[in-house]
Amino acid sequence: MNPGNFQLSEGELDFLVSAAAPAVREKARLRRLIETDDDFRQAFIGDEKTFRKVMADEEVFLRISPPLYFEILLRQARKELEGAGHTIEREGMRKVAVFDSGEVMQLLSHREIIPYLADMLASFTKVESYTVSYRIREGIWRRIRFSDLDAESLMQLCESVEEEHRLGFFKRIGDICLFLLGLFPEYVDCTYRYPASGELRPHVIGFMRRSAAEYREEGVRFYGLEAEHRAAREFALSEIFRLLHEKFRIALKPLNFIADHYLHSQRQNLFTLEPR
Repeated sequence: MNPGNFQLSEGELDFLVSAAAPAVREKARLRRLIETDDDFRQAFIGDEKTFRKVMADEEVFLRISPPLYFEILLRQARKELEGAGHTIEREGMRKVAVFDSGEVMQLLSHREIIPYLADMLASFTKVESYTVSYRIREGIWRRIRFSDLDAESLMQLCESVEEEHRLGFFKRIGDICLFLLGLFPEYVDCTYRYPASGELRPHVIGFMRRSAAEYREEGVRFYGLEAEHRAAREFALSEIFRLLHEKFRIALKPLNFIADHYLHSQRQNLFTLEPR
């Protein structure tokens, strides 16, 4: 489990050099610097020209991986949010300006946060379904079918596995809450209330009906559980999980921004919200 910087492929290195420094002759030297120097890596990924090339290329995923794609968007969002001086929050049907961009910049300045968020978003571009069996008691077993976008079933599974194996489940549940509220807040609202009447939807067995506030509570709770888990300390991940636990609301801001300003209707093509 390593949510930090991922290794760039040769094709991705070529893409970054051709996007950010097309006129440079010593391209091989630049590729080596991007590979070995994290400051160079961030500079090329965060270059305005790289962002424009990504946004203009309809076949961008033939050239770069989803984690790199989302990191490019997040680094551009960081620059634009810093320049804006405020963020936007939804209150029902209204949008309210909140002057908390300083907090957003402070969170995004942590070197591991943007790579973590990019990797998290990439993980939702392909949602898998699973069926697992676990023993309730002697001679009695239960089967659960779930997708890795199904927080409700993952919560049930957490109760059936030993503590030492729970970190991956904790992480995925926290990520689901962050992903849905960050990229699809209207989906959360729609699955909680009927859009036309505003009335609460009825509870359906096997379907998670939670409000945005409840998703926030669960996200905060599970990132907190991750931060305290022994395996997180062993893998040196406690700090990043603690940051997401303490700054969950702030971590939503760059995700809301890229959803509103960069992805628009393309979200439906990049992600699936229905279990398969």
